[in-house]
Amino acid sequence: MSDAPKAGAAGARLAHITAVTSGKGGVGKTFVAANLAAALARAGKRVLVLDADLGLANLDVVLNLFPKITLHDVFTGKNTLAEAVLPAPGGFSVLLAGSGMVEYSRMTGEVREKLQALVAEVAPRFDHVLLDTGAGISDVVLYTVSLAGEVLVVATPEPTSLTDAYATIKVLATTQGRRRVHLLVNQVRRPGEGRTVRAQLQQVVDRFVNPALEPGSGAVRLELTGEVPVDPAVREAVQRRQLLMETMPGTAAAMALANAAVKMPA
Repeated sequence: MSDAPKAGAAGARLAHITAVTSGKGGVGKTFVAANLAAALARAGKRVLVLDADLGLANLDVVLNLFPKITLHDVFTGKNTLAEAVLPAPGGFSVLLAGSGMVEYSRMTGEVREKLQALVAEVAPRFDHVLLDTGAGISDVVLYTVSLAGEVLVVATPEPTSLTDAYATIKVLATTQGRRRVHLLVNQVRRPGEGRTVRAQLQQVVDRFVNPALEPGSGAVRLELTGEVPVDPAVREAVQRRQLLMETMPGTAAAMALANAAVKMPA
């Protein structure tokens, strides 16, 4: 089950913690996380995006930020958490991880404790905390996801993406007891394709995952948070290292992301 913090000091309301993850790389997971954060911030929410892709971080690239202080500095005690949390374009905050650090390629007990403590510390300070995880089902990714109350799986309609999304959903259901998984389908080519993808994945889950679960534990249900169409504005924003929600909010992809943000926990 999730290790997400459940209660704050003196009854303080904790953030909704959502892990934004994917079965494979290249599906636009970090792009989605950053723009969902911007949409939530536009709605008046206090939002933090934590770059939890430890060792292969790229949120700084997406946002065109050049941090002097990273998650690594917090973990080593060189800097405080307050010093590491930075303002980002779009009106939200970010906590960036350093890239290429081999010590974070495995989830050691020390990293596990520090990451859990960090998430617990930021939870009372924000309305939403988005954990931008790595891709796949490594122990690092799965532990990071376990710290979240909700999980949003980003996939595309491509067969390889769907296969890996199914594998992720299966592992989350069997190892973490997840029974509700949110799905965002990126790069759809026609309206309604996201619903079709959700239905296909749900059918496979119903056939192979749900019958194998412990009786009485409930069934896994996929909820479609949104579908984001193929849009040339996305490529332009990524190449410019800009947020789509900031620079081209009227585009089809930006409006789809804004609609998806409305479906995030209130």
